[in-house]
Parts: sequence; structure tokens; C-alpha cells
Amino acid sequence: MKTTLSSLTRSRILPEKELPDAASLVEEGRRLALQHGVGECPFLTHFDISSESEYKKQRMADGILMFHAQVGYRSFDKSRRAYAEIYDRVAAAGYRVDRYGLCLDWSMGYPAAQRANMPRGTGLILSAPGDFAALTQGAPVAPHFGDFVIGTPASLENTKAALAAGSTAIGNLGQYFTFRMPQWHDDVGTTAETIKAISLCAAQPVEVLIHSNLDDGFAALFRDMACGIGAVIIERYVVEELLGGRLSHCYGHVFSEPLTRLAFQRALTRISDTPGSMVYGNTTIFVENEVENYANLASYMLVDVLAQSLSPTGHGLNPVPVTEAIRIPEIGEIVDAHLFANRLALRSEGFRNLFDLKQVDQIVERLVVGGQRFAGRILAGLTDAGVDVRNPFELLLALRRIGAKRLEEVFGPGSPLDGKTRNREPVVRATTVVALEDQARGVVGEIDASERETIRRASLTACVACTDVHEYGKLLVETVLESLNVEIVDAGVSTDPDTVVAQARGVDFLAVSTYCGVALNYVQALRGEMDSARLKMPIFIGGKLNQVPEDSASCMPVDVTRDLQELGVVVCHRIDDLIPELVKLAEAQTNA
Repeated sequence: MKTTLSSLTRSRILPEKELPDAASLVEEGRRLALQHGVGECPFLTHFDISSESEYKKQRMADGILMFHAQVGYRSFDKSRRAYAEIYDRVAAAGYRVDRYGLCLDWSMGYPAAQRANMPRGTGLILSAPGDFAALTQGAPVAPHFGDFVIGTPASLENTKAALAAGSTAIGNLGQYFTFRMPQWHDDVGTTAETIKAISLCAAQPVEVLIHSNLDDGFAALFRDMACGIGAVIIERYVVEELLGGRLSHCYGHVFSEPLTRLAFQRALTRISDTPGSMVYGNTTIFVENEVENYANLASYMLVDVLAQSLSPTGHGLNPVPVTEAIRIPEIGEIVDAHLFANRLALRSEGFRNLFDLKQVDQIVERLVVGGQRFAGRILAGLTDAGVDVRNPFELLLALRRIGAKRLEEVFGPGSPLDGKTRNREPVVRATTVVALEDQARGVVGEIDASERETIRRASLTACVACTDVHEYGKLLVETVLESLNVEIVDAGVSTDPDTVVAQARGVDFLAVSTYCGVALNYVQALRGEMDSARLKMPIFIGGKLNQVPEDSASCMPVDVTRDLQELGVVVCHRIDDLIPELVKLAEAQTNA
């Protein structure tokens, strides 16, 4: 059912009789700053600086590019070794890694006291607060704790540990809006911990950047790229105006088209003067061929190099290793990507003269105007609904509960237009949507005409869910199914198995997308819930079908395809693998 402005009322968005007092939460966070400050680390002492923001501003003034690497193996010892080895090997070639994004496992988002019994993925798990600091001592590289710190139930305790480790760029606020920790339903408590953590950072005597990866938040789910700029404006309003902090944005995972990738960076310069955290690599264009991925790496990296040369924003540039789509990259593969990117940056110096920025800046203008309109409509609409938008707690919780899709549908900057996605004409169409629609059309177009008709006539119903927050696989499946006249029951993202089963009654099959190394445990739990509910239907699963074995000596994920098949589910390594199964279901239903 279409969401209307009249359906967004305080009683529906915030039905609680009483919510935590925002002022008290802010005061608690600020008071904690007297005991919990920024500790020493090699990066700060080597450069004799107080924060990464100070370092970024110096490099921007000198016109020097900065580079970012992701580190975070399940093994703590390997992560520490990588911290030193990547820096040393890149430095030996005459280059520099400026910052590391330390990939914590998503289970780190649970409070430490409850973490042991919660689901876990494939990333780094730090057992004690001191482990944060121990991780950052191997090289003079800025430690960026960018995931599963701020925005989670463990926001405050993880932020204390990150600050003590010398980190002055901590995130990820974007995850607050979209990530749902499995088996965790207390969004009020998560919001309270998030506000206390941001306030703790804001009260530090040095500038601590609150990092928000837009691609992990609402921006990746919008059909209109202007809404992504609107999200930046709203987040800045909360962090900087209401909570007194400094907000630093990341983008890049899903910007596959060079023109809009460059335009988005330039639009950020129009609405924020805070140094950016990093521009992430465009992982959505990577394929399972290392040689081809060097072309993909160059295609986005060249744009990012030129963007920083033309209009520095302080973002570290992230060369994604060419093996990213195949497995977790090894240390040497991360080094190779950085050597490639640094050499590419040197060879790019003559390219600036080839650029005519008129078309880019026309898009920039549309993005900024549309983003401002979107943010203004949200604040005005929520005020009309009875939400106090001067109260950071109410505003954050309301945004999280409404979600990206409904916000865009009701408040989007584009003109209303029936028949368009979310009933609006995008100001600047998101490239992810174009890519998904093109891919879906390609899949459907390859299906034999008679088989397409067989599926469409059967009028099947599917329950579609995602085990984690990586929603693109799920969106692709939904787009293909809708093109084949399959009705969708949306079970959401980061959805617990019992919730999926509750919504799956009466459907013909389940389609599950997974990414974060939980495939086997998730299907085992799903099977258990289905057995308890006496529910039988086919289960199709696709995505990253891996998991770290409990008895693993290497702490690296392994493929669990065979284990999944033994549980009776149909593994779909590609979306095309789903089609023959749909034909079988359709024929069985037709002949029943």
C-alpha cells in the first residue's frame, strides 16, 4: 500500500508513552569525556598532530592525495601483521598508506557481555578494549574504526575503546539507519547508545570525525541520487547542529557511472566543509576475473584521483584488491592494489586538461537543490506529524523506523508521477537502479519465451529476505521476479529466521540473499523454524555462501555450498540459476 503523508503520525512512528531524555543522554556522553579521551598511537605521534582531521587538512592544503586500505581478518594476529606489513611494503615502493579501515565483525555491534552467544560473520572480533589499541601500534597509519561502533547497541563501549586506541575517525552512523542486528530488537536502546557515543566524541578537546558511510545507510536504497545528498544534510543537522560533533562522509561502493560519481563528490563540497573519511571502491562492478578487475579498478580510481585533484575533500582513496569478488583479499593483494593506484595517480596528471566540467556541474546543481528540498520536506513533514526535530533522539529514531523507501516516496524531491518507482520522477537517477534494471532485463531476456510465459501464468508468490544488510542481491531477485509476474512478500533485510517463517505462510517459495558469512547457520536456523511451524516449501539461496568454521585454524571463511545442499536448499550461485527452478515450480502448479 502506498505510504502517504497522512499515514506518518507520531502515534504510529513513536508509539511509546515515554522515550529517553535526549538532553540527559548528551550530558552523560559529554561527562564521560572527562575519563575517556584520545590515546596515543604511532600515527598521531609520528606526525605530531592531535587528530586525523588536522592531518587531512594539512594534506589538502599541500595538494597531496591520501590512500585508504581495509584491514580486518578474523585472526587478530594476522590483522596486526597486516597493519605493519602493508605500510612497510607500500612505503618501500615510495608510496604511502594514510589510513586503515579496521573491519570489525558485525557481531562487535552487540554489547560485549552478550556477544558470545550472538551470530557472527567473517570479520575481526576484539575480545577486550585493549585489543583496539594493540591493533593500531604497528605503523604510523590513521586507525579508522568505521564499522559496528557508532550506530549499534555497543556504540558507547566500542567508541571508548576506539578513542583510547588513538582513533579520531569513528563510525558508522550510516549503519544506524539500516542495519538490524540479528536477534536484537531494542531500537530505543540502540538510539540512546548512539547519542551518548556521538556526544562523547563531540566533547573531546580534539576534533573527532563521526564517520558515516552513505552506501551503508539510506543513500544506497534511494532511487534518486539527490536523496543521498539530502541524507547528508539531515545527518549533518543531527550530528553538528543538535549534538555538536563533526560529521565526515564516505561514499563510493555503488557509484558505477563516472559522471555521477564525480558529480556526487563535487556536490559534497557544496554542503560540507568537514574533511571526508574515504571514497570506497566501487565493488559492485567487480567480477570473478582478476585481470578484468584491473580495468574496473582503474575506471573508478581515475575518477576519484581527478576529483581530489580538482576539488580536494580530504577523502582517502580506496583501491579495492582485484580478488575482492572472489575471496577476502590477502595482504599481498592489498599491497598490489595500492601500488597500482599510486602509479595510476602519477600517470593521471595530464588528464585534468581533458575535462569539461560543465555537464558535471549541471548535475551538481540538481543534486544540491534536490537534496536541500528533500531534507527540508522531511523536517517539515515530521514536524507536522508531531515529531520534535530539535530532539536528536526523536529525529534519529523516527528516521530509522520510517526507512529510506517511505521517506523517498513521501518526501522525495522529484515530481510526483504515477507509474514511476515510488511514484516520483528522480532528479538524478541512481546508477545502482540503472544497473539493477539492466541486469534484470538481461536475465529475463535470456529466458526462453515459452518458459517466461509458463512462469507468468502460474502467478507464483515468493517470500524474499536477506540475512544481513547487503540488499543489492535481494533487490536484483525482486526485480527479476516482478518482471515474471511473481508476487513478492518482502521479509526485509537482516531478518531473523522466525520472522521470515511468520511472513512466508501461503507463499510458493523462499528466496534468501546472503553476504556476511552466515549462510550455513542461517539456513540451519531457518529449517528449524520451518519444522516447528510445519511449513514446507522450496528454499533458494544465493550470494556469498561462506562461513568461518568453528574449529578453523586459519580463521578464514570456507565455501558451504555442499553443506547447504545437504540441508535440502537450492543453491543459486547466479540469478540465472533460479530460472529453471521457477519453471519447475510453475509447471508443477499448473499441472496440480
